Amino acid sequence: MEILNATDAKREFGDVLLKAQKEPIAINKNGKTVAVVMSAVDYQMLTNQQESLLKLELQKGMDDLQAGRVVDGNTVIERLKNRVINAPL
Repeated sequence: MEILNATDAKREFGDVLLKAQKEPIAINKNGKTVAVVMSAVDYQMLTNQQESLLKLELQKGMDDLQAGRVVDGNTVIERLKNRVINAPL
């Protein structure tokens, strides 16, 4: 992935858009990546993947509910408290 600083990306924005059609372009400001420019096709694919994963996890949760593999919130909180209390220092 190509990395440009924000000033160069601003100055070369047209080129950034063209390059982003081939691969994502990272934009750095003060030495840290603050944005990534990618093609609309890549963005749509990423969005579709995220949506598919979310649907899969929701279905797993629904399957657990139907199978009775659930724990109430109070039990979860108590288990977490016990893990914190009993955690090695």
